[in-house]
Amino acid sequence: MSVLKGRLVTLIGGSGFFGTHVAQALLERGARLRVAARNPKDAFSLRPLANLGQIQFARADITNEASLNAVIDGADAVVNLVGAFSGNLNAIMGTGAGDVARIAADKGCSAMVHISAIGADPNSSIDYQKFKGEGEIRVLDAFPTATILRPSILFGSDDNFLNMFGGLISSMPVLPVFAPDAKLQPLYVDDAAEAVVSALEDPGKHGGKTYEVAGPETVTMMELNERIAAAQGRNRHFVPLPDMVGSGIASISGFIPGAPINSDQYAMLSQGNTASGDMPGLMKLGIQPRPMSLFLERWMVRYRKHGRFSDDRDI
Repeated sequence: MSVLKGRLVTLIGGSGFFGTHVAQALLERGARLRVAARNPKDAFSLRPLANLGQIQFARADITNEASLNAVIDGADAVVNLVGAFSGNLNAIMGTGAGDVARIAADKGCSAMVHISAIGADPNSSIDYQKFKGEGEIRVLDAFPTATILRPSILFGSDDNFLNMFGGLISSMPVLPVFAPDAKLQPLYVDDAAEAVVSALEDPGKHGGKTYEVAGPETVTMMELNERIAAAQGRNRHFVPLPDMVGSGIASISGFIPGAPINSDQYAMLSQGNTASGDMPGLMKLGIQPRPMSLFLERWMVRYRKHGRFSDDRDI
């Protein structure tokens, strides 16, 4: 039986892709949940997974201290999942993260997990990385036994990552590939959720530490596109774009085929998204990460020309 059974965990930003998977993992452990978000209705799909009285939804804004006080009050543990690529990034991921940690400490929470990102660095010239890095510092200053998790790009059957590429590849015979040589270590979202649970279950062991949590496979952007096409049974022509062209498109239009992207996001993509190896990883949290290859073939069935009835390669 999990030590989390019956304990109240507040998920700040718990209505998003990652948050709903963390919620599912905690519900399975018998924890009571308070899902706090600007739009908590986005997480209502979790209702059938909870027992009577096991889950609560609350409106909260990480830039509003009064709302944070309300949703953290009475909680045994807090998970901060909030992140953004636009808006006041300092208020959202810097001072906002620190406010969550300070309030959690003041209210006597026994554990906290803060979700940062691989590449977080307060000295970075990229705002997202800079404020993620500053947020880490503020969290540990206010709640020294918090656990920091730095995940790589997350994938899952309901993500906006593999599904975005899957949709593009299914509809376009020729596709440009931005940052084709950039290396990624995509992490299965349920493995990332298990990392959160592991940290909450044993704050004495994991508290005060920072973990880089990444998948077991390293792929380039070009290889990722090729593998998705192969899983769909489609022949596609991929055109690698020089960095100058890709960064120019991102900075001028803020858009690549299929998805909005700003210059900071392109700069991070070009850097790659892999663990540095300087910090402990999933194995130290007792988790064996599952490779993308276990899932890709099955998940891409929906994008085949004839779906699950498709046998031959489609041109």
